[in-house]
Order: sequence, then structure tokens, then C-alpha cells
Amino acid sequence: MKGDSIIVEEHHRKAAAGVAPVILPAIRGGDGRFTLSVAGQSGAGKSETALAIAQALEQAGVHSVIFQQDDYFVHPPRSNDAARRADISWVGTGEVRLDLMDEHLRLFLEGSTRIEKPLVDYAADRIGSEELEPGGAQVAIADGTYTTALEHVQCRVFIDLDYHDTRAHREKRRRDDSE
Repeated sequence: MKGDSIIVEEHHRKAAAGVAPVILPAIRGGDGRFTLSVAGQSGAGKSETALAIAQALEQAGVHSVIFQQDDYFVHPPRSNDAARRADISWVGTGEVRLDLMDEHLRLFLEGSTRIEKPLVDYAADRIGSEELEPGGAQVAIADGTYTTALEHVQCRVFIDLDYHDTRAHREKRRRDDSE
């Protein structure tokens, strides 16, 4: 997501240091590309942990790309917040284009060299697109609240924190007034 600030802290690196050695044998022992998801409550540090995992894998010589769920919402951020406030039943997997995200992971696994994906511009509150070129990436990391529901994921990481545990991070991030 364009305009998002991702700050990897020591606890994200520590989590990544626990994940990377567990998945490296599957990555190296496989016959192609590998996918994993990083999911959890809003403010749990999914994007930071995904980036920390990518960095840990890079140190082991494994290149990664990250697909952020934030880019796959049906509506851009402020519009989505308004839709949630107008109808609480909008909150959930239906507000995200998980089918498209899953399709992009499938394309990655099949060796695609170019994937046109959505790109949210947070400040402009609009959704454009960008061309992702995975190149030599061996791993695709999908991060987002609902990414455990994706079909084309080979390993799932879940950050087990609740609303109270994540409050400080959400307030520090202050993406919108609702936080």
C-alpha cells in the first residue's frame, strides 16, 4: 500500500527468527516456489512481521515478494471505513478481494514473471494498479487479517494477539480517526 509506514522492531525480528528456520527446509526441499501467509488482529504487526520474515529469508539467500491484503480491499481505506460505519455487516472477508489475491498467489506458484495487482494509495483514497515482477523470488508472503482463508498458501503464520494487545500499535500507526 502506497503511503503505509512499516517499521520493523526487535519483536518482529524475533518472530521472524522463529519462523524462518521452520520454513527453510520446505522452501529448499520443494520443486519451485513457496507461499505463506501472516495473519492476525488489526494492529498485530502482520506487515512488519511479513517484512521481517522476508529479511530473515534474504539473509539465508532466499528472495521473497510480499502481497499485502490492504491492496486487495474492494474500496479504498476511507471509503471502506465509511461502508463499515454505514453497515457493520460489511466487515469481514467480503470487503476484501481474496479471490484475486489467491489468483495472484496461484500465478506466483506457477512461475509467472509478471502479475498486475491492485495498489492502494492511502493518501488519495484510491486503488490503482502496479506490475509486480517476482523475478528470482522463491517465496511469496501474503499478509493480512484474512489471509489464512487463502487456498494457495502452503504455510500459515498467525499472530495470536487480541484487540487489547494491539491497541498501542494501532494508536501509534493512526491510519484513521477510528483507531
